[in-house]
This record gives sequence, structure tokens and C-alpha cells, in this order.
Amino acid sequence: MARKKAATNEPTAREPFSMDLFVAILKERYKTWNAPVITLLSHDGASPFEVLISTILSLRTRDEVTAESSKRLFEKARTPENMIALGEAAIAEAIYPAGFYPTKAKRIVEISHMILDRFGGVVPDDIDALLTLPGVGRKTANLVLVEGYRKNAICVDTHVHRISNRIGYVTTNSPDKTEMALREKLPEPYWIIYNEMLVAFGQILCRPLSPHCSVCPVEFMCPRVGVTKSR
Repeated sequence: MARKKAATNEPTAREPFSMDLFVAILKERYKTWNAPVITLLSHDGASPFEVLISTILSLRTRDEVTAESSKRLFEKARTPENMIALGEAAIAEAIYPAGFYPTKAKRIVEISHMILDRFGGVVPDDIDALLTLPGVGRKTANLVLVEGYRKNAICVDTHVHRISNRIGYVTTNSPDKTEMALREKLPEPYWIIYNEMLVAFGQILCRPLSPHCSVCPVEFMCPRVGVTKSR
């Protein structure tokens, strides 16, 4: 009679990690998951200005709230001129309950003025110019480049930062450092899709706490860096 293998805490041998294979697998799988809200808006024909404003609304706000807030706001105003005419109070009312909605309403008016005064009414497609807009950081600027203009950029949010480190592709301690590391290492053909793919992956399977490793399509080659508990 065969003896049962003794229980062990030693890690299971895994295949070497391959970014090409990782992207190929997730690119196919994530089509069945919910795409990030900004990606959905972009695919529905949102202008660069609408992508920018929706991204501002999405900060510290759930996707479903961002989607509804954006819809209500864009029914009233879709251009910088419209936003200024609508006014801060009406914008705040339209985007409630988006997180920090009074501050975001103020920012939207400020951004609208600056786009008209400094950029001729057109959202800039350059990251340095985007970063001069009030309340716009690297994550927002890169997302506007990707989803507003389909330009090669790497948008790093908490999902992209966490997963890029979890798979052992980078070793960084902040989203900004992750972006710079990915710029050096990630093949450019993957730049545009990387954020939308990893955000969907992070929301559905590769969760911050107790990820769903048992049903993960790339688990066989993931080193699971920092994972102490999984499902």
C-alpha cells in the first residue's frame, strides 16, 4: 500500500514567470470580467476631456459610483465651457456621492478654466502639461494618455502596483517607483492594455487580501510574493 506524502509547508515548484505568457493568458480571460469604468467610458466614445473628468471623479470612489456620477454630470455638461457655466455647486450636486465631491467640483471648474486659458480648450496629450492641471497626478495623467488618446503610457494604480510586485516582475514600494520600473522593463506593446487588464484582474481574482489563487489562470507561474493567505 502506497504511503501518503507527508504534509509540507515548502512552496510548490512553479514554472518560470513569463510576461509574454502572463499577458496572453490575461488578455483572453479579462474579456469576461468587468472592465474598469474609465476603460468602458473610453470604449463608449468618451472625449479626452470626459476621460479626464471621470478619472478625477474616480479617485477614492467605487467604479459604480464613478459611472453614475459621470453620467449625471455629462448629461448637464461635456466641455470646459459647459462646466464653467454649470458652476461648482451644480457640479457638486451632480457628482454626489463621489468621494470628496465638493473638492472635486472645485477642481473640475479650475481644470476647465486652465484648459481654456492655457491649452486652447483642448486637453493636452503630453504628461508634463497634464501634470500642471490642478489635482492631476501621474496616475490620472497616464490614464488620460492611454484612454483619452490611446498613447503609450503606463498608468499605475494600487492594483497595478500590487500585482506587478506580487508576480515578482518589479520590486518597488510605491506606485510612482513601479511606473518607472515598468517603463524600463515592460515591452511597449503591453503598455496600453496593462492597466485595464490588471485592474480587472485585481478586482476579480488577485485581491489585496486572500487572493483567489486556486482559480487563477496564471497561478502556475506566479511566485506569490508577499502572499500569506489565499483562497
